[in-house]
Amino acid sequence: MAYVRLYEVMNRLFNKENALALALALMLIALLVFTAESTPLWIYQGF
Repeated sequence: MAYVRLYEVMNRLFNKENALALALALMLIALLVFTAESTPLWIYQGF
């Protein structure tokens, strides 16, 4: 019986809209990570 309740909660959390939002966020993070070739120099300009 607990599995049925868990299934309902999972369906509510992982609907189509949330899955698309998660995929978009992961793609943006991956884009940020893979396009950052080196440490930006402007961070160290004040030191």
